[in-house]
Amino acid sequence: MNETRTMTQQHPRSASHPIGAAVCSLFLTLGNLATGYLLLLAYAAEPAGPWDSESVVHSNFAAGLALAFAAVIALLTWVFVKAEWLRRWWFTLPALLAFAAVLRLTLLTPEL
Repeated sequence: MNETRTMTQQHPRSASHPIGAAVCSLFLTLGNLATGYLLLLAYAAEPAGPWDSESVVHSNFAAGLALAFAAVIALLTWVFVKAEWLRRWWFTLPALLAFAAVLRLTLLTPEL
């Protein structure tokens, strides 16, 4: 009786669990790298002078796109964590990237 209760309380592990975790982590890593690259571009764009409004627009566009990527990656992370393929600490990187993008769009916007 006790063995039956223990068996029903445990989650069955599928054979594809390690493969699914590896595929999900690879996909999220690539997405986080793309988001980080967009943030690098956003932070690297500084106007050359008061006439260079184009670099400010490019910086804002890159930061906005990075914020959108971070939101999509966070949603995918939520799906993968809900499916129990990944752990909760995978949420930290999209959250940090989104925070950096919001900072670039608000407080650290390049000025002319």
